[in-house]
Amino acid sequence: MALTAPALTTLRVGELQMRVAEAGAGEPIVLLHGFPELWFSWRHQLSALAGAGYRAIAPNQRGYDGTTAPADVEAYDILDLTADVVALLDALDLERAVVIGHDWGAVVAWSTALIHPERVRAVVGLSVPHLPRPPKPYLDFFRETMGDDFYMLWFQTSEPDEAFARDVPRALAGGWVDDRESWRERPVELPRWLTAEASQVFVDAFSESGFTAPLNWYRNFNRNWELLAEFDDRRVEQPALFITGSRDPVSTFMPPHLMRGYVPDLREIVVVEGAGHWVQQERPDEVNQRLIDFLRTLP
Repeated sequence: MALTAPALTTLRVGELQMRVAEAGAGEPIVLLHGFPELWFSWRHQLSALAGAGYRAIAPNQRGYDGTTAPADVEAYDILDLTADVVALLDALDLERAVVIGHDWGAVVAWSTALIHPERVRAVVGLSVPHLPRPPKPYLDFFRETMGDDFYMLWFQTSEPDEAFARDVPRALAGGWVDDRESWRERPVELPRWLTAEASQVFVDAFSESGFTAPLNWYRNFNRNWELLAEFDDRRVEQPALFITGSRDPVSTFMPPHLMRGYVPDLREIVVVEGAGHWVQQERPDEVNQRLIDFLRTLP
């Protein structure tokens, strides 16, 4: 399918200037990217959703290219990130929307449905499920379950900011997830699903904006653990869908089946066979069809 070029604008969204891509008209669908990504990660979905009669809206979230990047680390906690979604709806004069997120964007999507339920008609998470708040702070939980070498613990230091900025293509290739010792020396190879032209969009953006603001999202894990305590008794009540790849390593430490008691209207857990973490870019046709099928079930 030929991709329809979205319209790119910069909007005043609460306290931020936010870069936003839009395509189509109809019921609004907000698409939230992960790390290290952009609105461009949804290029296949923007086109498909617009073609199916929806208004697809994909922002560059707080701290990402073309959107305001506050200097304060605490400006990237989950309350601010979910408030940005609400402020985006306000800026577009929308009462509610379906919110779809991938990776960190999935965390924001689930959390927006939890914290601001009146603004979220339905929710879809890709790769990262909605799980209960653990009994101990997130960083302690990660250290105990994944070990001291887990990349999210490394992200608490300043080292990745500098290392990623020195070699943006290598940083975006993601070898640091499972091997921090040799990722700097590995050949940088594009996955089959990512063209050189598409890769360059990400390289250009992160070369301009850097990685510190996006990494600051990770530096709020324990703050988020505290802030989310007041929502422990809530459930994500909206109609929901979860999509992941069979080769996505996130499932090893965040098993999606654990969602079921916390997302009562979870319609389906879709596992795309052979896909990895970047499922909506790797297997766009399958993901698009699943999204559209789900959207068409909504009253």
